[in-house]
Amino acid sequence: MTMSTLKIWIDATRPKTLPAAAAPVIMGSAMAFNDGLLHLPAALAALFGALLIQIGTNFANDYFDYIKGADTKERLGPTRATQAGLVKPSIMKMAFILTFLLAFIIGLYLIYRGGWPLFFIGILSILLGILYTGGPYPLGYNGLADIFVLIFFGPVAVGGTYYVQALEINQVVLLAGLAPGLISMAILTVNNLRDIHTDAKAGKRTLAVRFGAGFARQEYLLSLIAACLLPLLLVYLTQENFYSVLTLFALIPAVPGIKLVFTGISGPPLNQVLADTGRLLFLYSIIFSLGWIF
Repeated sequence: MTMSTLKIWIDATRPKTLPAAAAPVIMGSAMAFNDGLLHLPAALAALFGALLIQIGTNFANDYFDYIKGADTKERLGPTRATQAGLVKPSIMKMAFILTFLLAFIIGLYLIYRGGWPLFFIGILSILLGILYTGGPYPLGYNGLADIFVLIFFGPVAVGGTYYVQALEINQVVLLAGLAPGLISMAILTVNNLRDIHTDAKAGKRTLAVRFGAGFARQEYLLSLIAACLLPLLLVYLTQENFYSVLTLFALIPAVPGIKLVFTGISGPPLNQVLADTGRLLFLYSIIFSLGWIF
């Protein structure tokens, strides 16, 4: 494999989206550690499995958006390998199948440790990764992706990570999981706001297309605020883990992006906001995890 080919595939994984997969695993593992229940092999397997599912989903999106005609020369986001002619559709299809297969193989250890609940979580995560843009009723084309992202990048990911280590689950862990789900939803929202005009032309009925740019801007802002305020509720419920409220400071680096979103622009200028929100999610997971432990 030449360096140029390697770069094509690295770019196709969409590295800036990977914090959305890693963040809930970091948080779930920190909460397990705080409870004296950290299981490092399970935590690492959950991390690699989550990253592979995210990469597989990105490959599937690359393939299905091209097949469905959503990716055209008017695309405003980062280059898609299939649409740009860098990777043949058949190769990209094989890539997402093999990536999901590898994720399932890693998941076998998690199933061995955590039982049938982990089997259903893994299978459903892979299935929804494909149905995000594939199938007769793709989630991303019908305004359902926001709910999917909130749930599966939130309580399911954090709760599943905690469960496979602790072999139990509780309300506080599931509530904490809403935070990365909300920020992941904010990432999706700014992506849809950027693509609102091209998505409308392609018949992609995201929430931004259905309800307008104003709705998407409010969704972005409220998702970030709710995520950063959530630890206040958790501290109230636990009467401990007080330093987790430092996540409020994560809003500070988000201010420039929020201002840009509310200027009314769309298109390529929002690519930077998209990248910054991904970094914000990772920063949030680190601040929360350290605050929860100490």
